[in-house]
Amino acid sequence: MVKRLLLVDDEPFNLELMTELLEDAGYSTTQAHDGEQAWQTLSREGEQFSAILLDKMMPGINGIELLKRIKGSDRLAFLPVIMQTAVGAAASVQESLAGGAFYYLTKPFSRDMLLAVVGAATEHWDRHQYFAELAHQQLDALKHLQQAEFCFRNLQEARCVTALLARTSKTPEKTATGLFELIVNAIEHGNLELDYQEKTQLQREDRWQEVLQQRLDDPELGARQVCVAMQRQQDDLHFTIRDQGKGFDWMRYLQDDPKQLLSSHGRGIMIARKLSFDLLQYQGCGNSVLAVVHG
Repeated sequence: MVKRLLLVDDEPFNLELMTELLEDAGYSTTQAHDGEQAWQTLSREGEQFSAILLDKMMPGINGIELLKRIKGSDRLAFLPVIMQTAVGAAASVQESLAGGAFYYLTKPFSRDMLLAVVGAATEHWDRHQYFAELAHQQLDALKHLQQAEFCFRNLQEARCVTALLARTSKTPEKTATGLFELIVNAIEHGNLELDYQEKTQLQREDRWQEVLQQRLDDPELGARQVCVAMQRQQDDLHFTIRDQGKGFDWMRYLQDDPKQLLSSHGRGIMIARKLSFDLLQYQGCGNSVLAVVHG
């Protein structure tokens, strides 16, 4: 299915350039020339988009104001917004981060960076939609589950476990989105020992999936498991995710670092903390994390 993007910019040249690059890459695009037109489009058909590319500096309803409206809407809150601006200062990025944007493009940007960031944003939306669809299945008995533990190796198994555990929550789509992000980190960066810089380079070389599969096929690394334990404590849900890796410097990922928005990846922990969980706490060397959802 072709993914549809909403492009919002008051500069016709920018709209045409992005439209050409993105449609050549296989996306479908809809243009909006200002914030008001964009909001009208989103009000009518917001659920049809996979991501929004939003110019920050526009007359009338500017990018930050439109971002606030999007994140304040129950229908649109999880829709990824890619802020784009000529201002690359940390304060500018911080403002977008505080407003709920997890993706950022500084003009002028290259075709490769545009496609990498759009790809990351639409993948995030696909995950959310996948878990939202599963959340409507008739598994209401899981809301009464008191505790459980699952261990698994790969992302396919992780999706099944995530979908099941999310049904223990009153907000399964929200819980599933963050839980899966944490599990992905535990598999890729924990058990398989692929660090941030390696992923950046491998994505640039279009070898990320190839190397990921090689690590999964490795007799030692591929045998490692991620274990997820769920425990209900009164109205709260406690999820503990443990991997068998060496850990990582987790402190930096619990801070609102504007640099994270300027990369094509590295937002999983931030998304989990800001969108899904009321408490997120890494422990020890970083191969165990507690995520709590209040009732």
